[in-house]
Amino acid sequence: MSIKLICAISKNNVIGNENKLPWNISEDLKRFKELTSNNWIVMGRKTFDSIGRPLPNRKNIVLSKNKNLKIDSVEVFNSPKDVIDSYKNNSEQKDLYVIGGTYIYELFFEYCEYLYITYVDKEYLGDAFFPKVDWNKWKLISEDSRYDDKEEVNFYFRDYERI
Repeated sequence: MSIKLICAISKNNVIGNENKLPWNISEDLKRFKELTSNNWIVMGRKTFDSIGRPLPNRKNIVLSKNKNLKIDSVEVFNSPKDVIDSYKNNSEQKDLYVIGGTYIYELFFEYCEYLYITYVDKEYLGDAFFPKVDWNKWKLISEDSRYDDKEEVNFYFRDYERI
């Protein structure tokens, strides 16, 4: 039972452009599904809107400042503390994955014990960026190098544990 962050990040720290991923790497999407399935996921409203529906086989949580927001099959919270309290009291040994966007990563970063990063070795245009990280506080525990033919890009699955 732990709080984990999952994100794909380009060489220039881009994580999104116009509410979409700037790349389409099927292995990254497959990894995301494998890691987050049967767990809790928390995201901001814009990220939820970009996905367009609750993700199946997960407890979907949206963090929003809008106290009147209601979304079918999704729990809506107004503060990270409320999300974490609910998670600790009801998670049944599941993990909580923070899936974005930028502001949600910033809010939850201090609570995360693990980072699951897909590093895309190419620069992309974007309007959403991954927050600055003090990498001295993280230990690389796994790295797997890959290549995507469709995107014509090298990418790396990098897993980190907080020191």
